[in-house]
Amino acid sequence: MALSFCGSNKCISNESISNKCVNAYSVDEGVLNNGCFVDALNLVPHVFLLFITFPILFIGWGSQSSKVQIHHNTWLHFPGHNLRWILTFSLLFVHVCEFAEGIVSNQNMDHLHLYMPAFMGFIAATTSVVYYHNIETSNFPKLLLVLFIYWVLAFITKSIKLWKYAEYNVGPQYLRFCITALLVILYALLMAVEMNVIRVRKYVFFTNPPKVKPPEDLQDLGVRFLQPFVNLLSKATYWWMNPLIIGAHKRPIELKKIGKLPIAMRALTNYLNKNISVYLSTQTAEDPSFGRPILLSSTFRYLADLLGFAGPLCILGIVKHLKDVYFGVHFMSSSMLLQNTSVLAVLLFLALVLQRTFLQASYYVTIETGINLRGAMIYNKILRLSTSNMSMGEMTLGQINNLVAIETNQLMWFLFLCPNLWAMPVQIVMGVILLYYFLGFSALVGASVIVLLAPIQYLVATKLADTQKSTLEYSTDRLKKTTEILKGIKLLKLYAWENIFCDSVEETRGKELTSLKTFALYTSISIFMNTAIPIAAVLVTFVMHHLIDKTDPSPSEAFAALALFHILVTPLFLLSTVVRFAVKALVSLNVLSALNGSSYFSVFVQVANGFFTWGSNLSTLSDINIRIPTGQLTMIVGQVGCGKSSLLLAMLGEMQTIEGILTWHLFSSVSHDAHSKNRHSVAYAAQKSWLLNATVEENITFGSPFSKQRYKAVIDACSLQPDIDLLPFGDQTEIGERGINLSGGQRQRICVARALYQNTNIVFLDDPFSALDIHLSDHLMQEGILKFLEDDKRTVVLVTHKLQYLIHADWIIAMKDGSVLREGTLKDIQTHDIELYDHWKTLMNKQDQDLEKDIQQDSQTTLERKTLRRAFYSREAKSQIDDEDEGKRFLVKCDSICETINSPSSPQVCWCYLSSGGYFMVFLMVFSKLLKHSVIVAIDYWLALWTSSKTSGTSPTDSISMFIILCAAGITLCLITSLSVEFLGLSAATSLHHNLLNKIIHAPIRFFDITPLGQILNRFSADTNIIDQHIPPTLESLTRSTLLCLSAIGVISSITPAFLVALVPLAVAFYFIQKYFRVASKDLQDLDDSTQLPLLCHFSETAEGLTTIRAFRHEARFKQRMLELTDTNNTAYLFLSAANRWLEVRTDYLGAVIVLTAAGASIWSLRYGLPSGGLVGLGLTYALTVTNYLNWVVRNLADLEVQMSAVKKVKSFLSTESENYEGSMDTSQVPENWPQDGEIKIQDLCARYDPMLKPVLKHVNAYIKPGQKVGICGRTGSGKSSLSLAFFNMVDIFEGKIVIDGIDICKLPLQTLRSRLSIILQDPVLFSGSIRFNLDPERTCSDDRLWEALEIAQLKNMVKALPGGIDAVVTEGGENFSVGQRQLFCLARAFVRKSSIFIMDEATASIDMATENILQKVVMTAFADRTVVTIAHRVHTILTADLVIVMKRGNILEYDRPETLLEQADGMFASFVKADM
Repeated sequence: MALSFCGSNKCISNESISNKCVNAYSVDEGVLNNGCFVDALNLVPHVFLLFITFPILFIGWGSQSSKVQIHHNTWLHFPGHNLRWILTFSLLFVHVCEFAEGIVSNQNMDHLHLYMPAFMGFIAATTSVVYYHNIETSNFPKLLLVLFIYWVLAFITKSIKLWKYAEYNVGPQYLRFCITALLVILYALLMAVEMNVIRVRKYVFFTNPPKVKPPEDLQDLGVRFLQPFVNLLSKATYWWMNPLIIGAHKRPIELKKIGKLPIAMRALTNYLNKNISVYLSTQTAEDPSFGRPILLSSTFRYLADLLGFAGPLCILGIVKHLKDVYFGVHFMSSSMLLQNTSVLAVLLFLALVLQRTFLQASYYVTIETGINLRGAMIYNKILRLSTSNMSMGEMTLGQINNLVAIETNQLMWFLFLCPNLWAMPVQIVMGVILLYYFLGFSALVGASVIVLLAPIQYLVATKLADTQKSTLEYSTDRLKKTTEILKGIKLLKLYAWENIFCDSVEETRGKELTSLKTFALYTSISIFMNTAIPIAAVLVTFVMHHLIDKTDPSPSEAFAALALFHILVTPLFLLSTVVRFAVKALVSLNVLSALNGSSYFSVFVQVANGFFTWGSNLSTLSDINIRIPTGQLTMIVGQVGCGKSSLLLAMLGEMQTIEGILTWHLFSSVSHDAHSKNRHSVAYAAQKSWLLNATVEENITFGSPFSKQRYKAVIDACSLQPDIDLLPFGDQTEIGERGINLSGGQRQRICVARALYQNTNIVFLDDPFSALDIHLSDHLMQEGILKFLEDDKRTVVLVTHKLQYLIHADWIIAMKDGSVLREGTLKDIQTHDIELYDHWKTLMNKQDQDLEKDIQQDSQTTLERKTLRRAFYSREAKSQIDDEDEGKRFLVKCDSICETINSPSSPQVCWCYLSSGGYFMVFLMVFSKLLKHSVIVAIDYWLALWTSSKTSGTSPTDSISMFIILCAAGITLCLITSLSVEFLGLSAATSLHHNLLNKIIHAPIRFFDITPLGQILNRFSADTNIIDQHIPPTLESLTRSTLLCLSAIGVISSITPAFLVALVPLAVAFYFIQKYFRVASKDLQDLDDSTQLPLLCHFSETAEGLTTIRAFRHEARFKQRMLELTDTNNTAYLFLSAANRWLEVRTDYLGAVIVLTAAGASIWSLRYGLPSGGLVGLGLTYALTVTNYLNWVVRNLADLEVQMSAVKKVKSFLSTESENYEGSMDTSQVPENWPQDGEIKIQDLCARYDPMLKPVLKHVNAYIKPGQKVGICGRTGSGKSSLSLAFFNMVDIFEGKIVIDGIDICKLPLQTLRSRLSIILQDPVLFSGSIRFNLDPERTCSDDRLWEALEIAQLKNMVKALPGGIDAVVTEGGENFSVGQRQLFCLARAFVRKSSIFIMDEATASIDMATENILQKVVMTAFADRTVVTIAHRVHTILTADLVIVMKRGNILEYDRPETLLEQADGMFASFVKADM
């Protein structure tokens, strides 16, 4: 029949309209009484809108659309923005319903007026929202008038239609009446919104409209995170992310591309807005700043969950009503429409789209809240931690870093899963009610299986949390040990102890792996339960149904129930996860509050009768009565470990006061010029130098305004200019990573320069000369302290061992054993305590500084400068070899370079990981996974056949038995697959860590010179953690979701082959979505990691320099920096989570389209009688699962790619060359007591650090007799230290040889050689453990021998006084001993090893002179029969030697007894001695 607007002439028979045959176009009873004309009238507003808006849209904005992305500075939201979008969406939905109703009720498809207005209405509503959006983004409200007119017209025409219906008694029982009423309401509301815009913006009918500017954030083009500012549709679909994600394919996403955070999300805003205590208080709900987002998120969550049930209900409807296709009536009831399968399919599609949109919105809101919370949390606490916590080893740097990296993220995750806590119970209850409605009592039995197994899941989850905790403890412990090994690697190699320490790490790793095994077991049980429970529930339900009702369920009920079981498992699975995270979050909160509980320092203002302690109740300083005179130089002197540094810290308020008063007078005698001084701060240079990761200039100015003149004066006073000239970028060179590229003396001078530069009244210098040689010390004393500081009239407190400077002191405090021995001027002490004065005098004569200074003197400083030069040289050489772009940037800012390996992880890396796990495990995993999924499909297929009664020839009992067998097989396979993946991961983690540790510990020392410590540590911390705990679950999830999606698509295609046609475009869309997402996700993940690094570095930096920062009163500045770094990291994190939402929204919508096409294909195929109802149900159930798993495929793929880069980084270290430990001689050929005599022959020795570098020793020949005491001296870079390393075969000896007691050392196995010699290094290295462990890690010596060594090293009394004596605790790095004491322990360690050859490499640098003299005597007596080689920087220490070797540029220049050399007046040795007398 011909298609016409009003249809053809028709006889209508309907209860509300009397029977008559009429001409469709007849207007006999009035125009408005012809329904067709009323519908035509309804077209007018829509046509009007399209007619006016299309030209404006095309002409006005067509040219501009490309620019909108860049200039978001005109964006605005008009009043009622969100309400307008919601109403428009509702309008679109109602138009779809109107269209569907028109088509379904139009029996012969010839009445256009039934659905044409609806179709035009849909297009007009879409146009209205596009038009509105464009007006809004260009802030041009006058054009909104068009929309206002449209809403008024539409409202009037629809009202006429409704009025006519009412007149003809067409009431709410008819669907068309309900739809028309809804449209009238919606148009009225939209009209109201439009009037409100006119009222507020006054753009028409008013004389002077207000100028409205866009939000501050949008005017700043640096803000690129637009989620809070875009329209509702873009918010829901993350449309604004498109340019970023698609652009990532062309060029990587960089920090500047993601810009700044919007003001409301910045850490500072949150830090100021929300008092942390309020945030973490129990009344979170009452706190509006925190309660609102959680409430919003929960609302979204509820809506999503309720919409989730539309799936099973629609499946029920579609499978049930597959028979009745058409209803031929003009007016139909609502229930009739819902019995139309096509309508149900569309409704299912819309429900899925909405459900997913709400779900993603809920996730986004919680993530944003989490970020706001994280911004403000911990840092404040750190600045108030007391120093005692750090030095007593209560809080290590590792723990503090864990807090930032892990604990805060746990809290964020908890927030993320929080809405689930209250949404799940509702979901479960709803699910059970629907099941009962479908299948009656038997469904409750099936549901009870799920509910009864929930406590077991909870139990498993809590066990997982406990195991995770113990794993974390072990891994922290392992990291601590690894860090110590890497820091002391040179010592370990020289003493041949690397295997002992390696075993100790392996032992801890063993415990960690046991814990990880338990973890893997519980994880696999958890995964097994999640996959097996739905199978078990379905089995129990249908078996019970068969037994109770004696009938088989219909296909529609069976598959609706199946879909419901799938829905029910999710909340129960998540419940266990949420509970686990709740537990973790509580643990994290406890840790954070423990950080709160750590004793804070308070500013003491008042010293009389003072007793101070480091946290224990034993007082470290007792009965202190001192005064520091204003504007004068006070010196504190005393032997090693008598409490000098502690006294300074006590005055700074860093120690706990037991009793007594400490008064700070704000020195009123000093001029009160407000700008001249920072009164309350103290310029403090600690004994252990602390540098920032910043330029030299920033380290010295330390936040003070830059004054060129003052800066220059300070640089000269500390003689830093020559050192600065050596640096590649002068004072703009980055130093840091604990100042690793500078020597001790250079770092110390920078710290002193910082103290001098600051404009404070009082300066505390803690032993600033300890790492400096005599020239520098004098220069610093004269120029810096006496001239620069005294000119400034500053009060100076100086701790020192250099007694020759006492003559300059205005006031002296002498300390002994933690209390003040004497106090007064030098004159007072000379008159009152002659004994002490004489003692000092003898020491002073030892090194009188009134001698001529020979400028040419080659000092320690020059040595340091040479070392610095060598460091550049070696790094550059390395860069040429490796051809990496890393050469010039030898200065490592934290760990960021060479970290981001940009190329995506290749299949080789994946294979490397899998093969590390063992081939059998790989085979088992692949095989069991494939089998499991085949069985699961078989179960559902059997169910479809059984319910459709297609199992012809088999009795119901056989069907049931077959069903039971399949289910049992499925459950068993679930267990096998989950175990195989976890244990594959575990064995891979075991072998990778073992190989990495062995490779690194046995690498040549050169490797550690050119590889930053942080980078090596990262392999053992972050990367190992990823391999241990993150890759296995990702791998499991990826394989499971991929196989589920593939099996689902396979099932649908086999049931309705027509689906394959639609599959092609869907697959193409999916391919592009995942392709773009993976690239962007990897970039953003890298940004997130690389912005977290500076944050962690800044954090550990702050923790290390706590005393300095607090003394300078710079807490606010560091806090500010922390907030900035947090913002940068949060920006990256926010973009990463927005990208995840972008992906999920798109894959979810794709999933919804798959469901729609599957349903459409089934309905269409049914006309040709293809599948049975049961199979349609099966297809739809599978289509629903695809929506859940599609995004997991992409997400897991992207995650795995990022996680595999950890394997890649570890793999890159596995190719490191090891030292050659074997040697050509067998250990058995070396005599037990070799070297017995200590005779050393050096024959034509040439050595270098690396085959690519120049030789450092050239044709050296020397002969050292047994028992001789030899001193080696020479200018810097002359090869002294290289010679000492050559004895241990630590450098590449490429010509000549060293023969010790008749054996060429190059032929010996390295372990044997190094374990038979003894050395003391310049930097004291102690390991955490006990004193016994530090002296004798091999546990081969008796106590007497250890005590003897301690006595020789002047430590016996001190150690006896410690709790535990020789087994007393040594904290990380030996922090609980002073630097001098640490050096003495290192001497004792060398004495313990009764070797006949003993090498001292400038071992007395940080010891006071009295102790040094005693030591020199001891070495001469205790080692009378041993060969001692001393490398000297202070020449006076080798004047008593039997033989002196003077070196220059890798050659021996002079070689004789010291007396003979001194006679050669123009000789080099003589000039050294003259300069150093």
